[in-house]
Amino acid sequence: MAGRNLVGPEADALDLGTVFRALADEHRRSVMTELAADRSDSERGCNSFDLPISKQTQTHHFRVLREAGLIDEIDYGNRKGIRLRRADIEKRFPRLLTLLGAESPGGTAPRRAQLSTPEGSPSRP
Repeated sequence: MAGRNLVGPEADALDLGTVFRALADEHRRSVMTELAADRSDSERGCNSFDLPISKQTQTHHFRVLREAGLIDEIDYGNRKGIRLRRADIEKRFPRLLTLLGAESPGGTAPRRAQLSTPEGSPSRP
């Protein structure tokens, strides 16, 4: 059964701010990290990701990734598949996927930077 493609913006219309907002969430970043690490770029079922969130919340996160232009969704009626838009992302934002691939799967929250005070002792922002 052929699915209906749900696509995001064209490659030239991908916006860095929108992409960064999509990647700011740890669950979406975890999905993107897994997809970036899989060089086969094969379609994956939305339920193939080990996300500790409800199905409705997963649907929301996949929609945000699609609207940012990072993935395509394929709607089969009773299930959805997703595919990384690797070529479009690499064309518009070279090395972004390399950076995502460097993050461990499951994503980690960014570490808070420590600032140095004039005396040289670290302080928290």
